[in-house]
Amino acid sequence: MTPRTAEGTREAPLHACPGPASRLKIVIPPGSGTSITGPYPEWFVDVRGTLYFATNLSDGSATLWRSNGTEAGTVPVKAFPAAQVASPPLRNLFPVGNQVFFQFDEPGTGRELWVSNGTEAGTHLVKDLTPGPEDTYLAAVAEQRGKLTFLRQWGFAPGNPQVELWRSDGTDAGTVRFANFGTASMLGNVTLRVGDNLLFFLISPEQGTALWRTDGTASGTVLVKKVDAQVVYFYSTTGQAGAVGLFLFNDGANTEVWKTDGTASGTVRLDAFGKPVFLLGALDDTVYVASVDSETALMRIQSLSLAGGGKASVTTLPNPYAGQEAAYPYLQQMAVSGDRLYFSVAIATLGPAPRLVTLWVSDGTAAGTRALSNGLSLGDEYYSPLFPTGAGDALFVAATSGSDHEPWFTRGTVATTRPLVDIRPGPASSRADGFTRVGDRIYFRAADDTDSYQPWFIPCPDR
Repeated sequence: MTPRTAEGTREAPLHACPGPASRLKIVIPPGSGTSITGPYPEWFVDVRGTLYFATNLSDGSATLWRSNGTEAGTVPVKAFPAAQVASPPLRNLFPVGNQVFFQFDEPGTGRELWVSNGTEAGTHLVKDLTPGPEDTYLAAVAEQRGKLTFLRQWGFAPGNPQVELWRSDGTDAGTVRFANFGTASMLGNVTLRVGDNLLFFLISPEQGTALWRTDGTASGTVLVKKVDAQVVYFYSTTGQAGAVGLFLFNDGANTEVWKTDGTASGTVRLDAFGKPVFLLGALDDTVYVASVDSETALMRIQSLSLAGGGKASVTTLPNPYAGQEAAYPYLQQMAVSGDRLYFSVAIATLGPAPRLVTLWVSDGTAAGTRALSNGLSLGDEYYSPLFPTGAGDALFVAATSGSDHEPWFTRGTVATTRPLVDIRPGPASSRADGFTRVGDRIYFRAADDTDSYQPWFIPCPDR
């Protein structure tokens, strides 16, 4: 039988996650600096069990890396010389099959789509979609049918937007436009992945707000449903509940919560609130949202059934600064791990930095909703990251009285919430971030004794 903690929740048996943290390799020259803007390794992705990431240095040079998880096997794929372009020049890595797509900025072509098969010879520009030095803006990407599907939006002059769907196999000839929505609509700021489909919104004053679906082909690109006759503002928070996507938008004074399975009949409004609400996530067949009472400055957690039937109150979180000027709570990070919701709540000030940030966990009940740590970052440029490791566990970043912000681990109880490693001993912070799972490891970047950010990893078999 799985033992219970003193708090009454079930605690998973001990296992090998997390193991001891280790530096993968020094890839940023020591002494390059540890400012919040880098330079640092970033955009960690898993390409069929191989780690890929990018480094962008202060002189404008950049390198694409791959790693088999060893120091010797962490090698540059291609190094790009310094150039006078926007920073960072190498960004937005996205794996498709055994290739990794990315965007790279160089003077002659601007920021365009590139691809790599892990070799220098196989790393090249895919296509100059916007000929000349002008950049191409990719609004959303997805792997579909072994190819990269992406939305391109261009023509940003007033009244002249254009939205297109493209797919690419990594070659010039195999990079083609398969849908053009013309100049009537702009792309909304929310996309969803539901099954094999990429879902997106097109909006226009004449046609309102409509949900579309694509499977990466022209015949499989269809209008799903018009969700509002007007142009509505979408929240950037979206979520999943199994095979169902979740999204929120403002309709006048109301916030509407919707679900979609990618079909017209399966795209329905769950409920509406007469104030802003924010999505925490979904557990089984229940969706959880948070809102703030403007009079009491307290955050309330509510639940919605995916089957319909109205909303119910879960709990109201305490605010030790309620009544003080501007002391309103707001969400910073949210994650679902197993049967638990994790979320960090900040208490605002008159300035940009919060006065308190607390990590919370909830199983969807009042009794199972508790604070785990008050030591999260109070910076206005660095939020403590939150990463679900699976089976109800999570990694985050917090501080203790003896050290600044370093990686922590929790199984959802106060007793199992603890510092994981002090990468940069003393009052300095490692500012760990970019947590990404590749196989049985979780990779991230951290400032360490090189006085620069380097790639690190934690062994963590997925259980």
